[in-house]
Amino acid sequence: MVIGRKGPLEVLQGCLQKDSSSFIAVYGRHRVGKTFLITQAFAGKFLFSTTGVYPKKKQAELDQFVISLKDAGLKFKTAPKKWIDAFQLLKNLIEQSSAPKKIIFFDELAWLAAPSPDFLRVLSGFWNGWASQRNDIILIVCASAASWMTDNVIHDKGGLYQRLTDQIFLQPFSLKECEEMASAMHLPFDRHAILEGYMIFGGIPFYWSRLSPKKSLAQNVDALFGGTDAPFKNEFRYLYSSLFENPEPYLALITALGQSKISGGQSREELSQTAKIPDTGLLSRRLRELEDCGFIRRYHHFGAKERGSLYQLIDNFSLFYFKFLSGDVTDPDFYSHSLDLPSRRAWSGLAFERVCLQHIEQIKKALGAQNILSDVSAFSVPSNPDKGIEGSQIDLVIERRDRIIDLCEMKFASEEFVIDKEYDQVLRRKRSDFKRASKTRYAVCTVMVTPYGLFENSYSKNIAFSIDSDDLFS
Repeated sequence: MVIGRKGPLEVLQGCLQKDSSSFIAVYGRHRVGKTFLITQAFAGKFLFSTTGVYPKKKQAELDQFVISLKDAGLKFKTAPKKWIDAFQLLKNLIEQSSAPKKIIFFDELAWLAAPSPDFLRVLSGFWNGWASQRNDIILIVCASAASWMTDNVIHDKGGLYQRLTDQIFLQPFSLKECEEMASAMHLPFDRHAILEGYMIFGGIPFYWSRLSPKKSLAQNVDALFGGTDAPFKNEFRYLYSSLFENPEPYLALITALGQSKISGGQSREELSQTAKIPDTGLLSRRLRELEDCGFIRRYHHFGAKERGSLYQLIDNFSLFYFKFLSGDVTDPDFYSHSLDLPSRRAWSGLAFERVCLQHIEQIKKALGAQNILSDVSAFSVPSNPDKGIEGSQIDLVIERRDRIIDLCEMKFASEEFVIDKEYDQVLRRKRSDFKRASKTRYAVCTVMVTPYGLFENSYSKNIAFSIDSDDLFS
């Protein structure tokens, strides 16, 4: 059963009806469900499929390709020693097939191609000089390294330039899609548990697929990460090592963001210092690759694009790792036992903010602004008594073309959130600081985003909009 993915499914299955050959690139972060989607779209009826192997070595990749040819039923006496000979055997296999559409699937393309500069050259020759001239081939290439795919296939300046007929960037599930998956798996989770699960796993289907319907969310988390034999005990390092040839600089950047006490993010200059990586074009490339893979987000302060971008860790699992798993976990029930700890509450607040930042379109829809052009940013201003500014930080500002600015406050709670006198003063101060510092003439509204909405009292009436889980799950 495929949850969501209506658009990608239509693209893939639509190739079966075309009277020409198709060349499709599918990419997205590791474990987001690319292979599952492709397999389900064609019911696993591939004429030929092969997967790059890790660690990436030329002979290992070629050996795997040869094994895949044999698995597809091709008989040959001498195993090829060069990629051009291997692709010639693939042509032979295609020519022997009577299927109306010959579906060819290369999974983990970056692993296949990385050890040998010849691979992409031979692949482009296979498509340009042979497969594209036919009308019965569906060639699908897939990779988790999003930047590698864009640089080497989608925006390739060589033989693959503008050769794709379609491309699919597969996004993580939304909260709503995770709810649909939990229902299909018969997980005994209400929306609060699904929201908390999203704060840990994000919208990565593979992680959700490992949850047991016989356990609560906390028990599942303990089983997956706690104890010496936990299946995801080394997931964090594997996640980055599987994507990047030299993972250490990327891990240094992620660690600098994950262990930072500044939740609002860091500039590239600050990251260069904390991660101890020179501020060069190579740093720009690594930051772009982490952004393309969905691990970090790049944003700017309100009205200050010229000051440069800020970078923030947005990957839910990585954030969870730094809070709970980066040390030596000796308690197999670490998550269940952390329920009342201050560190758990601090993580919950930060993780909920990340979930909201991953559901900005749902927030805009709840505000009735989904069809209005808008700019998303953050806001921070230091204290300046001469200007009547006390000092404030706002993590989500939505500046709308209809001359409204929404200042979004995101607070995690297990029941209706209560605005008391003290917090009302905080909200008033932030709104005042924003208006004084920005000198905007737009209407400025305070928006609260909480799981269960607001407890109605005299202070809640000062909030322009209240957004809850029902809105985030829309």
